[in-house]
Amino acid sequence: MLARVTLLVVLSTPIFAQSDAPTKSAPPSAAPAFEIADVHKSPDRRFPFMEGGIPLRGDRLVFHQATMLDLIAAAYSLDPSLVTGGPSWLETNRFEVIGKTAPTTSKDNVKLMLQSLLADRFKLVVHNGTAPLPAYVLSVGKGKPKLKEADSSADSDCQYQEPPKAPPGTIQNIVFVCHNTTMEQFATDLHDWAGGYLTEPVVDSTGLKGAFDFDIKWTGRGQLQRAGADGISIFDAVDKQLGLKLDLQTAPRAVLVVDSVSQTPTPNSPDLEKILPAPPPAQFEVATIKPSQPGEGIRGRINGNQVDVTNSNLKFLITFAWDLNPNDSEQIVNAPKWLDSDHFDILAKVSSETQATSSPNAQRIDIEDLRFMVRSLIEDRFQMKAHMEDRPIDAYTLIAVNPKLHPADPLSRTRCKEGPGPDGKDPRVATPILGRLLTCQNMTSAQIVGELQRQAGGYIFSPVLDKTGLNGSWDFTLSFSTAGQLQSGAAGGGGAGGGSASTDATPSASEPNGAVSLFDAVNHQLGLKLEKQRRPAPVLVIDHIEEKPTEN
Repeated sequence: MLARVTLLVVLSTPIFAQSDAPTKSAPPSAAPAFEIADVHKSPDRRFPFMEGGIPLRGDRLVFHQATMLDLIAAAYSLDPSLVTGGPSWLETNRFEVIGKTAPTTSKDNVKLMLQSLLADRFKLVVHNGTAPLPAYVLSVGKGKPKLKEADSSADSDCQYQEPPKAPPGTIQNIVFVCHNTTMEQFATDLHDWAGGYLTEPVVDSTGLKGAFDFDIKWTGRGQLQRAGADGISIFDAVDKQLGLKLDLQTAPRAVLVVDSVSQTPTPNSPDLEKILPAPPPAQFEVATIKPSQPGEGIRGRINGNQVDVTNSNLKFLITFAWDLNPNDSEQIVNAPKWLDSDHFDILAKVSSETQATSSPNAQRIDIEDLRFMVRSLIEDRFQMKAHMEDRPIDAYTLIAVNPKLHPADPLSRTRCKEGPGPDGKDPRVATPILGRLLTCQNMTSAQIVGELQRQAGGYIFSPVLDKTGLNGSWDFTLSFSTAGQLQSGAAGGGGAGGGSASTDATPSASEPNGAVSLFDAVNHQLGLKLEKQRRPAPVLVIDHIEEKPTEN
């Protein structure tokens, strides 16, 4: 199934198969190793996420923006939740890892090579253990399960059902049709399908043997409030349609424990550029650009070495290519009005000379390559010339009023995740208009301001200054509505905050419909305050751009 999204960025973090028991605690003494590897700190990104991983791309294993947790989970074929222990930075520091080996190397040997790399370059030491961990437990409800026993000779699969064409803005349910599927497999799949609801792994505790045929449909987390009475959460769908139930519980599970790991990798080999040369600049071999048909919804699709974009305005493509916040009208200066109003369809093919992304083993196009290719395409076909410079824009400063943060265990990992904390309480279930729930731990005030910009991109467009004067590290939860859920905000779905705030970035109070703005949530729940200021920040200044692209 091809990913269909409202953003051009359709690459996603690879999904690791869940496992109840780590199989190895350290690479064997004679484990295979990469011929050479490039390991270094990742560049800063506005909305960082890990991409790449196993399998190989040609003769290379490639990870971009990978945390140490991402790397360990990939090396040992584990769900990241089953990796415990380690220093506080395990989920925050990000690395670029590129290892060279024969293109025919098996996946199992690639994993062993990655284990060796982590032990050699980061001095990683791990062991097997058990720990009490939260998980959504799938069990049988009060009545008889609404499942049909499957024909054991039939193919085993669960297929996503593409929704029928509908007018833009129509809320459509997510539908899967499953055949000859075990409950163990369904539990694994369900966690992957409904990640907006299920922030912890799903564990099968139904006791049901054999395989079954069934359908399941639910409303995506972000659409549940807008759907109203027509919407259905994944919890209600499992209950009413399958006769099963999902409960967040804590139970002992087999884990991989991180004993020690170095924050700084050992230096790269002096022969790195000779043995592992950088690939030529990524480029589109051919691209067609044409005006969009009225009524089409925006869509991005990557299929092998082709990029297919439907009904995108140029402003969005520019914000992607230059890594800008698409919600912020101040980050592009001298933007003509047609940058928003003119929409284009783009079909582009990646050059066969682009190494490591267009090889037969390539699974996806690198996000960084894609940014560069889109930028080059815009500069070439729309004759765009631009530069970055600092100009005064609206920004925020975080100050302390009456802090309500909880002191953190300094040995715990620094993290912010979407979803409830250990108590399992999720106000979004009863009040869907509270579309966001962040659970954060062991964060300094400096880390909190960075997280606000990443997690609430619909409200916060520029770096936040920390003027709280708070020392130490803190735990907290923060529940608020997306900017698009505020009656005073513009409806929409862009940005990490889900929707966009008003263009003047004025703090919005809570709404009569029950929505709670980020600003009120920070004030009332954390005892902090976001104050708006004008201060210099980097913006993209357009010096020249043509409205009509050059001929195909």
